[in-house]
Amino acid sequence: MTQHTDMSSELLPATVREFFAAHVVHDADVSSSFLTEDALIVDQDETFRGREETYAFLRDAGTEFQYTTEQIGAHRADDTHWVVTVRLEGNFPGGVAELDYRFTLRDDLIAEIVIANHTA
Repeated sequence: MTQHTDMSSELLPATVREFFAAHVVHDADVSSSFLTEDALIVDQDETFRGREETYAFLRDAGTEFQYTTEQIGAHRADDTHWVVTVRLEGNFPGGVAELDYRFTLRDDLIAEIVIANHTA
């Protein structure tokens, strides 16, 4: 079941908001500009480290499918950790997925993103 939160995207840190806006339209140049040099992205247990690997992930992730992305939730865990929940619908296996993007911020940049299935 989809659970919506009351936090609108305007209340997210600008870094997270702007990263997500670029990521949803597959703009790896802009989305990667919000990452630290030593950023880490973990997507479904696959890990990408550093500028080159994270850029390649952002450029290539999901390009073999067509899908829509809708933010359905967001919350602040603490001063440096934020979670954005999205619902994807498209022509990938299963057709629908709800994912949590768990952000760790450092010096107003994204140091880590962990992407995993949403847990209610």
